[in-house]
Amino acid sequence: MDTPQGLPPKKGPLDGITVLDFSRVLAGPYCTMVLADLGARVIKIERIATGDDTRAFGPFVDQESAYFMCFNRGKESIALDIKSPRDRDLLERMLSQADVLVENFRPGVMDRLGYGAERLARTHPHLVYASISGFGHTGPFSDLPGYDMVVQAMGGIMSLTGWPDAPPARVGTSFGDLSAALFAAVGIISSLYKRTRDAQGTRVDIAMLDCQAALMETALARYDVEGKVPTRTGDSHPSLAPFETFAGQDGRFVIAAGNDQLFMLMADALDSPQLALDLRFISNDLRCRNRPALVQAIEAITRTAPIAHWIDRLNAAGVPCAPINTIDRLFDHPQLQARNMIIQVEGAARRPIRTAGNPIKLSAFADIESATPLRAPALDEHRERILAELMSGTGDYAPAAGLTDEPQSQYASTLPKQATA
Repeated sequence: MDTPQGLPPKKGPLDGITVLDFSRVLAGPYCTMVLADLGARVIKIERIATGDDTRAFGPFVDQESAYFMCFNRGKESIALDIKSPRDRDLLERMLSQADVLVENFRPGVMDRLGYGAERLARTHPHLVYASISGFGHTGPFSDLPGYDMVVQAMGGIMSLTGWPDAPPARVGTSFGDLSAALFAAVGIISSLYKRTRDAQGTRVDIAMLDCQAALMETALARYDVEGKVPTRTGDSHPSLAPFETFAGQDGRFVIAAGNDQLFMLMADALDSPQLALDLRFISNDLRCRNRPALVQAIEAITRTAPIAHWIDRLNAAGVPCAPINTIDRLFDHPQLQARNMIIQVEGAARRPIRTAGNPIKLSAFADIESATPLRAPALDEHRERILAELMSGTGDYAPAAGLTDEPQSQYASTLPKQATA
């Protein structure tokens, strides 16, 4: 069947997988964006008239939200009134032929709508049902609303972000939403693999707070071992030195010499081999204990020349280092360009904007074309095509491997006959 208008050809490992995306704003749409980038067909189920909340988020390009375009590229859109018997019948048909459902409502909302995980496990047992919420569907906080900043605060990351003498800080991107999205994608793909063996769907329950705890690196273990609460360390790593920013003649840059060998190479690159022989700095543990003196000694050297001079010397010596790029510098970064990481997306007005591409590079599949913009759908853009497929039985939908063509709900008996995969 032809590719839907405005969508790329599906050439990825998830080709043939259909995702019904009930989610909105960021965590869910980012998860389904990853699935779409990997070749899945993602059909976005939106509210009548308004659609995803982010359609109203700025900045705008010809009255279309750039925010929405970034995270809904390569998807289809259908607007449904869940209270309408006609649209409920349509949704039942779609559920019977889809592989994955993703939602990020508060616990209980999908149950009240009649599309909760327990009901669909009985009527559509092939479905992988993924829920993303602030606190998950179990536990004493499960009914509380969870937003990115709420879980950043509650999960500890804000207590570790910022400078020691400054207030706690939010991570500069929506770390709570994005981490939950990525864990959800892992859970979904794992469940699809399981389904190839037993033809049964799985419930994937992702809590943003859980994901924050999982990404605390060694902070939990450090407290358990040392009995000392980890706190903000500015731009330095608490367990490695030098692993922070340093002043050059024209600004600050990063040196990350994370072991003794790299420290010796760094000292040579700075034309100061005696640094590596200083008894205060001869091991990583001593460098961490004597960090203020170490920073002072390094900056006495780095302040004498521009950042570019030191970056060239350190790179030549194999010492990890970097300038501190502002966002505008990423668009023309030679490494990102070479990796096809700056792509274009557009809405119905066909005015492209640039955003980040797919970082998952697979040798067996072509990468997203950076020169050809990916489309983000207009609200309800694909309704007629989806209806035509459901009525004719000629759509891209396919039943899960190993499933029979027996009806799975009170509505499924009206569906066209499906062959067993």
